[in-house]
Amino acid sequence: MVTRDDIRTVTFDCYGTLIDSAGGSAAFLYDYALRMGDPRLEPGSHYRDRVEAIQFEMIQGPYDTYTNTLKAALKQYAAERGYTPDPELGEAYVRSMGSWQPFPETRQALRSARSAGLRTVIISNTDRAIVTHTLRQIDVPFDDVITAEDCRAYKPDIAVFEQALARLGDPPDRILHVAFGYKYDIGSAQQAGMHTAWVNRRGEEVPGVAKPDFTWRDLWGLVAFAGGEVPVS
Repeated sequence: MVTRDDIRTVTFDCYGTLIDSAGGSAAFLYDYALRMGDPRLEPGSHYRDRVEAIQFEMIQGPYDTYTNTLKAALKQYAAERGYTPDPELGEAYVRSMGSWQPFPETRQALRSARSAGLRTVIISNTDRAIVTHTLRQIDVPFDDVITAEDCRAYKPDIAVFEQALARLGDPPDRILHVAFGYKYDIGSAQQAGMHTAWVNRRGEEVPGVAKPDFTWRDLWGLVAFAGGEVPVS
């Protein structure tokens, strides 16, 4: 069992782990459906899941910026729904990302980790210009922020984790990678030699063969790992 003493650095997926990207994306896309007069309204989560699936397929190909990838994914999504093309849609979505908020426990979890002497680092499938706004929303410092733009690759490509390890300088067995995105993060981080914690916010069954060291319902699991006080619910 991995303990606090085994770990020097905690790395994080950002969107979905620290930031409520699911809520932000679902709200944006539901509003978009309303503006398009879509007669087949569904829960916003359905729209979000479809856009995410399109993006995941696109990032398997040659690297392009996240902004460009997102614009292409939204263009395909809009065509599937039969919406009138909107050349401003991608930019509007990117702007909305900058205002998405942290989960209620995010700041306390990060502060607990830092108070325990752990380094905190973001490893995110995004562009630096986008994550810069997100860092303002989190309002807790990080020791480093590593993006797909820096690596010229996207998770789950193991190259992202290999470049992160080279940049951080820690042995992989001294790093705990914390992520909501199981298919993006858990298996590849483990292949790179890192310990992993899956933030299973939806209470799902493990969706693959990779077995994380920890499964937490939220980031209060990190607070407990770091020796902080977890509120009694």
